[in-house]
Amino acid sequence: MTNTNTIVKKSRSKVRIIPLGGLDQIGQNMTLIECQDEILIIDCGLAFPETDMLGIDLIIPNFDYLRKNSEKVKGVVLTHGHEDHIGSLPYLLREFHIPVFGTRLTNCLVENKMREFGLNGYSLTTVQYGDVVKLGCFSVEFIRTNHSIADAAALAITTPAGVLLHTGDFKIDYTPIHGDMIDLQRFAYLGRKKVLALMSDSTNAGRTGFTMSERSISSMFKNTFANAKGRILVATFASNVDRVQQIINAAEYYDRKVVVVGRSMVNVVNTAVDIGYLDFDENRLIDVEEMNKYDDEELVIITTGSQGEPMAALSRMASGEHRNIVIKEGDTVIFSSKPVPGNEKAVTRVINELMERGATVISEDTHVSGHASQEELKLIYSLVKPKYFIPVHGEFQHLRKHADLIIGLGHEEKNTFLMRNGNVLELDSHGGHIVGDVEVEPLLVDGLGVGDVGNIVLRDRKLLSENGLLIVVMTLKKLTGELMAGPDIVSRGFVYVRESEELMENCREVVLDAFELCRSHHIVDWGSIKTEIRDSLREYLWKEMKRSPVILPIIMEVR
Repeated sequence: MTNTNTIVKKSRSKVRIIPLGGLDQIGQNMTLIECQDEILIIDCGLAFPETDMLGIDLIIPNFDYLRKNSEKVKGVVLTHGHEDHIGSLPYLLREFHIPVFGTRLTNCLVENKMREFGLNGYSLTTVQYGDVVKLGCFSVEFIRTNHSIADAAALAITTPAGVLLHTGDFKIDYTPIHGDMIDLQRFAYLGRKKVLALMSDSTNAGRTGFTMSERSISSMFKNTFANAKGRILVATFASNVDRVQQIINAAEYYDRKVVVVGRSMVNVVNTAVDIGYLDFDENRLIDVEEMNKYDDEELVIITTGSQGEPMAALSRMASGEHRNIVIKEGDTVIFSSKPVPGNEKAVTRVINELMERGATVISEDTHVSGHASQEELKLIYSLVKPKYFIPVHGEFQHLRKHADLIIGLGHEEKNTFLMRNGNVLELDSHGGHIVGDVEVEPLLVDGLGVGDVGNIVLRDRKLLSENGLLIVVMTLKKLTGELMAGPDIVSRGFVYVRESEELMENCREVVLDAFELCRSHHIVDWGSIKTEIRDSLREYLWKEMKRSPVILPIIMEVR
C-alpha cells in the first residue's frame, strides 16, 4: 500500500570548482567547473620556468583529470588573451576536440598560437560582451572588464547549483585606452539576483587604494621622449596593446619613426592593426632594416624583453647578440612593466648590461598595473554580495590578503575558501567543503617534449650544472674480464684536464685499484664493477677537493 503522505525531497544540485593552476603561483591559470557530470574549463594558460628549471621552456597544466573524464568536457571559455591564460591551449586542443569561446582580440591571439603549432580543425567562436554561451548544463555570460589587454571579460556561469562569477584578471579603469569601462552595472544586477560564489583576481590584494588608469602613463612617455636625445627603446609586454598605442602616440607627437622588434611583439602588433585595435598613420611604422636611414633622435624601438628573458630581443641587445640593433651611448631604455615575482634578478642583469653599454635606463614610474587594488576588490565584492568567496590568481600571500580583506567587510570566514591547486571544492546553497584533490603536478615542456622531463631529470641537470661530469671508459675482454684498454677519464664541467694532469692520473689509479679489488673478489658483474668504481672515485674526489661530480663509468667489451 502506497503512503500518500510521504514527502519526496528533491536532491540539491552541487557544483565543484577544481583549479588545475593559477593558485600558489603567478601564471598557468586553469580552472574546472563540474556539475551534473559535465565539465567547463575556464582559461588554459602556461607559466614560465623558475631559474633552477634548467633547459625547460614552458610549464603547462596537468590534463590527467580531463583525460579520465574526457566525455564530460563541454568546452573552454577564455577571460583574456595573456599567455598565462591561453598559452597552453595548443597542447589541450591537439588532444581534446572541444569548442573554445573568447572575445575578439583573445581569439585572434589564440589563432596566432594555433598557426605556430600547425594545428587545424579546432572550434573557436568569437563572442561579444553580453553574449550567453550554452554548454551542457552551463550558461556562460561574458561581461566587460578592464585589464592590461583589450577585450578582457568576467564570466557569469549559471549552473543548476547557482551562479558562479569569475572576474578574470581585472581592474576598474574609468578612462581606458580602448573600449568602455568595466560593466559595474552588470555586476550589481547579478548581485541582486544572488550569486553563489565569487572567484576574484588577487594579484594586487596587498596594494592599498585604487590602481591607476592606463591613460595616466601617457604623460610619462611624453616627458621622457621630450628629454631623450638619441634613440628611445621601450620594453613592455607584447600583449599590452594599449601600452603600445600610447608609445606610438608619443612617437607621433615628437615625430619619431617606430620600429617593432621581437617575434611576439610583431605578431601582436600586426594582429591588433588588422582588427583596428591600434590606430596610427601606417607610415609611422618602419622595418628594422630601415633604421639606418634615420638619425637616432628620429627613432623609437618597441621591444620584448621587459622581464629579462634570456632569448628576448632586449636581452640580446644588452648582451651584444642582436642581429640588427646594438645598444650605444645616448640610447634611452624604458622598462614599461613591473618584474613578475621571480624575474627581478634577470631584469637587474639586463639593466646592468644596458648601462655598461652607455644607455640611460628608466624603470621607475613607467608602468601601471592591470590588476585591481584593495578598493576595487572591495567594490566588486560589495556589488556582488556572494554567498561564498574564493580568491584566485596569485601566490598564497595574495590569496590570504584578499581573503582577509573580504572577511574585514563582514563576509563569514566559514564561507571563504583559500584553495590550493588540485583541491576539489564542492558547493551548494547550504554549504561548501573541500572534498578531495586531483593530480596537478605540472608538465614541463622542453623543446618538442612534453612531460618527459620530471623532477629526477631536473635534479640530474642541476647536479651536472653545479658539479660537472667525469666519464670513466674501460675496455674488458669478454670471456676473462681482463682489462684491455683504459681507464680513460673525460671531464666535462669539472676540471680542465690539461691543467689537472696529476689529478687525472690519480683518478686513473683509484679506478684501477677499484677494478683490481673487484677482480680479487671474483666480481664479474658489470653493474657491481661500475658501482665500486663510482663509489671509490667519489670518495677520493671528496677527500681531495670537497667536490662531487656526476661519475659515469662506461665498460665496453671485446672478444
